[in-house]
Amino acid sequence: MRLRRTLLLALASLSLFAGVASAHGVTTRFDAPIPLPLLFGGAGVTVALTALFLTVTVEKTPTGVQRLSLLSSDTTSLLRRIASVVFLAIFSFVLVVGAVGPANARDNPATLFTWSVWLKGIGLFAVLFGSPWRTLAPWRTIYDGLSKVEGEQVALFVYPDRLGDWPALVGFLVLVGIAENLTSVPDSPRLTAVLLAGYALLMLVGGVLFGESWFERADPLAVLYGLFGRVAPFKIDGNGMDLRPPWQGCLPPARSLALSAFVVASVYTVSFDGFTETPEYQTLLFSARDATGFGPVVSVPLYLGGLLVFLAAFTLVAALTRQIAGRTKSDESWDGMSRALAPTVVPIAVAYEIAHNYPFVLQQFSRLLSVLGGPEIELLAWLSLSAFWVSQVLLIVAGHLVAVLSAHYVALERTDRVGWAHLPLTTLMVGYTVLSLWIISRPVAT
Repeated sequence: MRLRRTLLLALASLSLFAGVASAHGVTTRFDAPIPLPLLFGGAGVTVALTALFLTVTVEKTPTGVQRLSLLSSDTTSLLRRIASVVFLAIFSFVLVVGAVGPANARDNPATLFTWSVWLKGIGLFAVLFGSPWRTLAPWRTIYDGLSKVEGEQVALFVYPDRLGDWPALVGFLVLVGIAENLTSVPDSPRLTAVLLAGYALLMLVGGVLFGESWFERADPLAVLYGLFGRVAPFKIDGNGMDLRPPWQGCLPPARSLALSAFVVASVYTVSFDGFTETPEYQTLLFSARDATGFGPVVSVPLYLGGLLVFLAAFTLVAALTRQIAGRTKSDESWDGMSRALAPTVVPIAVAYEIAHNYPFVLQQFSRLLSVLGGPEIELLAWLSLSAFWVSQVLLIVAGHLVAVLSAHYVALERTDRVGWAHLPLTTLMVGYTVLSLWIISRPVAT
């Protein structure tokens, strides 16, 4: 109870710094009633003091997950089959309408559905209830049908251990990091349909070759939504639902070093997406274009270069944590420490994902309903500008507080010098808190 009251007070005190401000896609100014350095400092201090409080007062990892039985197994199986068939039908419709429908992305259901309701919307669902992708993935539905016909799981070869989760990481960088953020694909229904068809074909062929392991370790959306599901307070599983604190799923380590890199990439990519809208990025982009003569393609090395910086920073934090901790309880190497710490960063990625994308999802869903002949509903009409900016600040800081909690509990389980071992990651989190708030405070470059 004392921990809960402290976190609530921290969030409430931080809201005093939020004030009234404007947002990306809403206006181009950040009108804060106090100087921005005070806003950034208040957020950073909140995260740092929370870490200090945990170090001093919390000496054991809390346990307790409440299980609720919702439906019978037969009913759950039936609903999953219906959902998988419905999403496969929607996917097929998206491919067709993307290929032959209106060329304007704002008038084509393929682009409206793919990049908002699907890519971002399912991510937001996973944050609350766990990943539904095992059920919804259209290629898995086709694969399950093939396996049923064969009478066993289709797999011509054993999935190579050396591949690990690297295919999913590469796929995420290509699909989300580059195709979504740096190309004109989201603005073209035709290119969107081509991308989806290629994605589906690659997943299905990989599934036939390597079986279900391919879907679990090579499908970037499966891995991404699975990571988001780690923080789900309502985890739907089987025929019931687990009620749990959002840090509970962040305590088990990542299964591989590639998955640790995936976590860092997810944090970085959503930040980079916001950064591309700032005047500073536009200045950097055009300076790089002029210096190299590469044209727009220079945005790709800029993106990958920034990712390397984030990966290097996280690697350094893991190494410092391992060094400061001295002899850990499991006596693990730095890569073991990085796999242990990586899931604690997931709440940061999730918080910024929600803050950055929930207006986009609601806005595009409204547009999709209208394009499909439904009622014109403004789902953001209830959200005032001041409330929007308070939500942005509180979501980002709340995500960092959950990350701090997760990191503290991991340190409790793995090290004997909890306070000092927690210091490198806390410093990184404070720095990223300030960076995130700075990005959302910048005007939108038009």
